[in-house]
Amino acid sequence: MSLPRPTPTPSLPRPRIIPRTDLREAKSVESLFSDPAFTENRDSGIHRWVPWIAGFSAAFVAEVIRKHAGRGGLIVDPFAGVGTTLLEAVRRGAAYEAIGFELNPYAAFAAEVKLEAVCLRTAEVRGAIERFCKEAPASDPASPPPGFRSRIPFYSPRVLPKVLRALGWIERLKSPPLRRLFLLAFASVMVRFSNYTYEPSLTSRPAVDKPLIEDADVYGIIAEKLGQMAADIASFQRDCPALARSQVYAKSWTHAEEVIDEGSIQLTVTSPPYANNYHYLRNTRPQMYWLGFAASPQDFEAIELSSFGKFWQTVRELPPIRLNFDFPELESTLAELRGLNTHKGHYGGAGWANYLTTYFNDSYEFLRRIGRLLAPGGVAVIVIGNSIVQGLEVRTDEILAHLAESDGMGLTVEALEVAREKRVGNSIVNSSVRNGAARTATLYESILTLRR
Repeated sequence: MSLPRPTPTPSLPRPRIIPRTDLREAKSVESLFSDPAFTENRDSGIHRWVPWIAGFSAAFVAEVIRKHAGRGGLIVDPFAGVGTTLLEAVRRGAAYEAIGFELNPYAAFAAEVKLEAVCLRTAEVRGAIERFCKEAPASDPASPPPGFRSRIPFYSPRVLPKVLRALGWIERLKSPPLRRLFLLAFASVMVRFSNYTYEPSLTSRPAVDKPLIEDADVYGIIAEKLGQMAADIASFQRDCPALARSQVYAKSWTHAEEVIDEGSIQLTVTSPPYANNYHYLRNTRPQMYWLGFAASPQDFEAIELSSFGKFWQTVRELPPIRLNFDFPELESTLAELRGLNTHKGHYGGAGWANYLTTYFNDSYEFLRRIGRLLAPGGVAVIVIGNSIVQGLEVRTDEILAHLAESDGMGLTVEALEVAREKRVGNSIVNSSVRNGAARTATLYESILTLRR
């Protein structure tokens, strides 16, 4: 697998450098917003349907909307994930419109189902749950997904027949919205009765000293999840009699101009992938196969090559990739990284420098698009964290702030606030591939507010 080497474009304007001391002082101010971590959504109706390590909290999004788009307008999430931003915009009524882009098919599906489900009749949902509990155990089974492989059996012999019968029953639901709701319920709990687990990355249970799941109440677990969904839909409908228009595009944000007019976005609330090489596709691999979004490894390759920042594995062996813009301070950091652990070849600093260069090239284009599509006075709120690569700290939030105020971007840094002074991420810090932790650095998370 390989990527074409980006063509340097030295004609792009050199970013105006914000003094690093100014950025550090800005970051020392604690954010007035709620903690953006997705863990806050575990008890929040509809948002809790699908666990999503990369998401942020509904309370945080609600506060941002109240502050920056209190009268309505178009709200966009370029990295929509499972739809937190979109759902919070939709619940605020007809003065709003919500658009999201999400390249991961499973995440895009989850967001679509959430937005569709708020219009379902709860009596119909509860009736379907009752029929499922009665009929699914005797249903004709579905076929296992072609091409799906795992190191150990994903489901034990007594669990697999129940899974296939549950899916067989769901496949025969006549209502497409109900069918999609039931599929999302299955997908959100399917790992619970499998021989795999999230720690937080997907791995086998024996690998983390957990026993295999020999048997499980598959129908009961799915029905319990569906009951939670039905209750959340009813609660949402009581609180939100009028809903905003919404649309999820299962494609990259690079296609935004196809559906969004220049200068029309009132507010962007988003969290791009961090520069930590977390492989979101790999962690949704079971859902991708069992919901029919993938039938072979080749189905993942095109998504990987279109992903923001790519992945280290896709660019590490390429010739040195250069920045597509002029930024001497960042170039110096990347040069330092290339000089680390050279004896390891592309597993050392050189491979990681390619990864970071690609990441910041994509970040630059992301910000350029934000600058074009925001309305005059419009705001972009970006949640982003720093990274530690080969023991070298990379302050991604500060770099994005520098890039946002480059000549021609049309953006101003309104705030750079610390959201969490310490975030979890032991796999990011201490991975042997990354060559251990930076001795004086911790992983933090910032909220970068930009205004056009």
